[in-house]
Amino acid sequence: MSWLTFQVKTARRAQLVDITARVAEAVENAGVIDGTCHVFVPHTTAGVTINEGADPDVAADIESHLRELVPKEAAFEHAEGNSDAHIKTVLVGPSCMAPVRGGKLALGTWQAIFLCEWDGPRTRQVEVAVSAV
Repeated sequence: MSWLTFQVKTARRAQLVDITARVAEAVENAGVIDGTCHVFVPHTTAGVTINEGADPDVAADIESHLRELVPKEAAFEHAEGNSDAHIKTVLVGPSCMAPVRGGKLALGTWQAIFLCEWDGPRTRQVEVAVSAV
């Protein structure tokens, strides 16, 4: 198994950041021919997902519709003022997995891996583990 950690700086409170190239580089450097790539963010107000990366409007739609679904101004008990970010992380999740084939990250044609920031701007940590099958 190969591990890599890298950081991502976000610029807005809610932002989907395409991290596909950095994850793909970690996969290629791992030397695993066939296996899995697990991406994890150790945060409670940020997540990671795989979705369409070809059209930036998709990421914008995800941001805006999750903002409508879980508004920041709702009545929450948590005193820090970021309960919406915690809930959005529950919906998106803190990790995702993709196959590795032929030593490369094997995503679909339109797929990309996104760090999902819900409480930024911040510097986030991304953990990538690549394992052989």
